Amino acid sequence: MIPTWIIWLIISGICLLIEIFTVSFLMFWPGIGALLAFITSLITPNIGIQIAVFAISTLIMLLFIKPLTQKLFKTKDVAMNKNAIIGKKGTVIKDILNTEQIGQVKIEGELWSAIILDNTKPVKMGDTVIVEKIDGVKLIVKKI
Repeated sequence: MIPTWIIWLIISGICLLIEIFTVSFLMFWPGIGALLAFITSLITPNIGIQIAVFAISTLIMLLFIKPLTQKLFKTKDVAMNKNAIIGKKGTVIKDILNTEQIGQVKIEGELWSAIILDNTKPVKMGDTVIVEKIDGVKLIVKKI
């Protein structure tokens, strides 16, 4: 018969391996619970106590620690479409002379090709602009 400590290590390894590939942060807790059951199996041969340690520790971690870690590691939702850049302010790094001439604007560390919204006056390097809309891969900007 296989010793119970080996079974708990295998269960823990499988759970943690699944967690690596799914990144759902769901299989992590049973993996830790199985590690605690492994430690318990080194202390007592009673399989009932080992299963109780596994079940209780996994349940406690799922109910209390998982929500806490989700709050701590919460990532900011980032808009992934073109609307994410509309309304943002940027700095002109290459003059935009008219609606035909493409200049460059730096917004949040990224360089963008840009044209001005109207043909009134050129936008010079160092000026601050705001993104009005997007036309293909060019930003249509307005001087602030």
